[in-house]
Amino acid sequence: MRALFVTSEAYPFTKTGGLADVSAALPAQLMTLGIDIRILMPAYPQALERAEQLKEIARFGNVLGCGGTRLLETHMPNSRVPVGLVDCPELYNRDGGPYQDANGTDWPDNDLRFAMLSHVAAGIANEAGGRWRPDVLHANDWHAGLAPMLTSRRSGSGPATLFTIHNLAYQGLFDETSFDRLELPPDTFQRLEFYGRLSFLKAGIAAADAITTVSPTYAQEILTPEYGCGLDGLLRERAGNISGILNGADYGLWDPNLDPYISCNYSANAVLPKQVCKRALQAENDLAPDPEAPLVCFMSRLVHQKMPDVLLESLPTLLESGMQFALVAEGDTQYQDRFRALAERYPGQVSVHIGYDEARAHRLIAGADMLLHPARFEPCGLVPIYAMRYGTIPIVRRSGGMADTVVDATPENLKSVTATGFCFETTNASDLIACARSALALYGQPILWRKLQANAMSQDFGWSQSAERYASLYRSLAEDEKDDAEIAGSERMFA
Repeated sequence: MRALFVTSEAYPFTKTGGLADVSAALPAQLMTLGIDIRILMPAYPQALERAEQLKEIARFGNVLGCGGTRLLETHMPNSRVPVGLVDCPELYNRDGGPYQDANGTDWPDNDLRFAMLSHVAAGIANEAGGRWRPDVLHANDWHAGLAPMLTSRRSGSGPATLFTIHNLAYQGLFDETSFDRLELPPDTFQRLEFYGRLSFLKAGIAAADAITTVSPTYAQEILTPEYGCGLDGLLRERAGNISGILNGADYGLWDPNLDPYISCNYSANAVLPKQVCKRALQAENDLAPDPEAPLVCFMSRLVHQKMPDVLLESLPTLLESGMQFALVAEGDTQYQDRFRALAERYPGQVSVHIGYDEARAHRLIAGADMLLHPARFEPCGLVPIYAMRYGTIPIVRRSGGMADTVVDATPENLKSVTATGFCFETTNASDLIACARSALALYGQPILWRKLQANAMSQDFGWSQSAERYASLYRSLAEDEKDDAEIAGSERMFA
């Protein structure tokens, strides 16, 4: 079984969010299950810098009129999963991030940059002859949304296609006038057209043989107008091909007992050293060195989805209780500025670090007592899953993956030792404040708090079960594709 995993980011080559973690951990787990899997992603400068034993394995010429394009091969540092880097200097060799420049503005040629990724993926998938060719092409999010459509244009047999929606709100929308420069077949326009624009995400949903989302609850939510982002009609048409598979946590990277980034390692059986991490976090972030003050953290993107506006409205009330707050995040400039102003207003009580740093993120999760993770919608939510393993109790809004992973600390769930966090229902500040106050109150009862921590830390959201489901889906899709090819061959034979 051969699979090509197409993604815009993978840790440690580049990372802006959970997609990078998934793109590293899931292929590694699938390899242990006997899948011959290879990752395909753009050759950003940081990826080239971090890649080992790079070698050129293919040249594609002047694809999309963007100059010479090569395929370079390397491997993931820990798992040895092969990685193909699409090297097109005109599109990828630039300062800034994978999607935006240093000022946070989308690259104006993102349509070309990620159409290139899909064209190369389809070229590999459709390659006849002696080169490695996948049985399944697994495309992730809008950045790879054209790949299933381009692969389905093949003649004869070819790989089955799977498209994973990591976040429906990010759709890869571009002006419809860019269609001509993307070198797509003319009759594919309707698969991309979305209210007068082009949607790479829509193309993936429409063309793929199967679709997955990153949690079971989110798979149901996106079929509704509330969460469907204008695509719920198409998604309902394809509902029979959609399934939800929960993202897993890579406990090789996110485990306080092994973590090389934190001040002191600890585990569910020996949680006391977590206090050392808390003291270190307070010192690093100029917070008052108070071991009794509950330390609440936030680590997410500062975008509308993550409710930073509601959090900013709620924090002054919560800070009156004496809690401390530490943030590691980046996103919309207006929110960054407002959180900086909050830190100036509460010196020694609020710390704000704008920008993502992997080591700092680990120290934040290890040192905090609680994680605030509100969201208007949450496809999966890996950070609360990581936080639970570190005994950092999540406070979440019950939606998407949070409904599948966090068990609310109601009196009944505390008594049955099933609680792992705190959940609220609405997007109102009053609801968030009430939920956070419940968490702060329980923090003041050390025996109950330790039991809650121990239960959260014992949860297993590793990739084992989810990877088994993906492997089974791969095999089912490949078998269906084989049967279709045999039927098509018979029809040609008798024509």
